[in-house]
Amino acid sequence: MRLTVEEQKMLEGKYGYPAQKAMEILVQLGEIYNAEEMVPVSNVHMPGSSVVVAGEAGTKFVEMMAEKGGKFRAFTTLNTAAIDFELWKEIGFPEDTYKLQDRLTRAYETMGGVACHTCTPYLIGNTPRFGENVAWGESSAIAFVNSVLGARTNRHGGPSTLAAALTGYVPAYGYHLQENRYGHVLVNVEAELDGIDDYGSLGYWVGKIVESKVPVFTGIPQNVTIDQLKMLGAALASSGSVALFHIVGVTPEAPTLEAAFGGRQPELVLEFGKNQLSESQNSLNKQQGQEISLVAIGCPHASISEIEMIAKMLVNKKLHAGVELWVITAIPNKAYAERCGYKAVIEAAGGRLVSDTCPILSPMAYVAKEKGYSAIATNSAKLAHYAPGQWALPTYYGSVERCINAALTGKF
Repeated sequence: MRLTVEEQKMLEGKYGYPAQKAMEILVQLGEIYNAEEMVPVSNVHMPGSSVVVAGEAGTKFVEMMAEKGGKFRAFTTLNTAAIDFELWKEIGFPEDTYKLQDRLTRAYETMGGVACHTCTPYLIGNTPRFGENVAWGESSAIAFVNSVLGARTNRHGGPSTLAAALTGYVPAYGYHLQENRYGHVLVNVEAELDGIDDYGSLGYWVGKIVESKVPVFTGIPQNVTIDQLKMLGAALASSGSVALFHIVGVTPEAPTLEAAFGGRQPELVLEFGKNQLSESQNSLNKQQGQEISLVAIGCPHASISEIEMIAKMLVNKKLHAGVELWVITAIPNKAYAERCGYKAVIEAAGGRLVSDTCPILSPMAYVAKEKGYSAIATNSAKLAHYAPGQWALPTYYGSVERCINAALTGKF
């Protein structure tokens, strides 16, 4: 790789050990992918922020970088943690997980990380501009920042995002290069999409087919919401490994079909109609008639508009006995919800706003076993995909209205 004078100085240790180690990681990564040079990044979203992922070894590595004077050169937000720092005891997360998570978060903060602990940093102020090179982790956030915002990132893990934060650089390969950002598969959407869950069903069906290729959608209305796009990307990245998608007339790199494909012909054409919508929903909602123990909404983290909608459904109502309701969101949105009165309504009904964490990146298997959960319900295709394997629990999938009804009646 061709390195600039500054990059070479980092590699030689002239900026300290953390920057040197980070540049070594990035050079090796670049050589693996045949990158010719680095590109500067001023924005990072750190996926290795949960101790469920990092473990003791990863935590010690981050602590070592902090102890040796590492400082982030790029604005860096932290992805979800393994616990809710405020409610961890009430929820039932283990104390040893809390202590380890506290160590990891403090180490990141020492180096300059913003401990927002959310998978939707774009909803709370970390919003890169169009065309900006960034280094983001977390599959749904990657899909959103690439596709909806038009910034440029590859699918980064903990080590490479930490290296990017410490140096301000990443290798120029993959989605940082324009030639790799054009579409591969055309998806003609003929089904009428209604709620957020329909967009999750669409993404889940397409992701299984296209895997890591770039899908281009037609037939999605121009008034599609941010929450619907968020859920589409999360599902695409769960059943497949999609990091970039285009929607003709909606997303910034697809003003026309020709622009989305860069003048090329699609490798494959898919039709998504009523039958495919039903097929996808049924694949995620295999259980029938079992009592519900937990309803989880907010994977990815719920926006303030989603919280408002849930609160309106719960006015003067009470959850069914034995059912927990989690509305999972970022700390700033929890604060907005409290100011707007939504938090009080949800709590009066018996639910709770959970922050900092995510069911997928927390020790939920332990909590489910300790509390004796029988089944869960969610409006998230991503959570419905992962929960049965991670928690060994029956999982129901459907609209937010169906999920709230399940919380009120005890059955889906």
